[in-house]
Amino acid sequence: RRGAGAPAAPSVDYGRSPSLRVAVAMTVIAWALHLAATVLRGVAASRVPWANMYEFALTGTLVITTVFLAVLLIAKTDLRFLGTFVTGLVLVLLGVATVNFYVSVVPLPPALQSVWLVIHVFVATSAVGFFALGFALSVVQLMQSRREAIVATADSVKKSFLATLPDSTALENLAYRVNIVGFILWTFTLMAGAIWAEKAWGRYWGWDTKEVWTFIIWVVYAGYIHARATRGWRGSRSAWLAIIGFSAVLFNFTVVNLFFKGLHAYSGL
Repeated sequence: RRGAGAPAAPSVDYGRSPSLRVAVAMTVIAWALHLAATVLRGVAASRVPWANMYEFALTGTLVITTVFLAVLLIAKTDLRFLGTFVTGLVLVLLGVATVNFYVSVVPLPPALQSVWLVIHVFVATSAVGFFALGFALSVVQLMQSRREAIVATADSVKKSFLATLPDSTALENLAYRVNIVGFILWTFTLMAGAIWAEKAWGRYWGWDTKEVWTFIIWVVYAGYIHARATRGWRGSRSAWLAIIGFSAVLFNFTVVNLFFKGLHAYSGL
């Protein structure tokens, strides 16, 4: 229960907030430039631009931003406050990819010369886009939950940005819905990868490191959905499961690609 002297959350009109409107406009401009860069990379390579880690990072961060902007258009809840988390993550990933992973345009290895490259990788990057948004919502949920616990017991509370955002329950529900979409796409990624592996290497599953980690990520998110839907894992426990899931996605993209050799090793590394 709110403390006797605790102030009510201030009402904020997001639609008239100049800073938010400018931030979204800048994000749209950055997205358009990002899209142009990705398309030009594909034109230069005469193929889809996701054959190595640099290109996958370029395309993956584009998809993350695209998912964020699309959700802004269709969501009933104003989610522009997530822009700091989403654009910050995209900026870091693009910076690391440009500095450490950049390679010149190279021909595709024979195993990658397949229509399944387009299907498998595009669906995987789309799933990562939704997982990234679910991750951001879960982080804000934990911050909001902590603030609500303080407000419930304090006699007075300083005004904060979190007080203008949806409550932790609403954030958790949004994260759950977004992660379900990501999980469905990741399930198709796993299936498409198996079909492609059979076409390229003559087997559906070979315990390659990348294959194993793709399955681990699927298990983590399946556990997250199952625990929340049937075991009543709500609040911080579900948020931490979502965060662990996206951490596994980042681990799969960085550590597994860089330090574990296998059939999925990206060209140029």
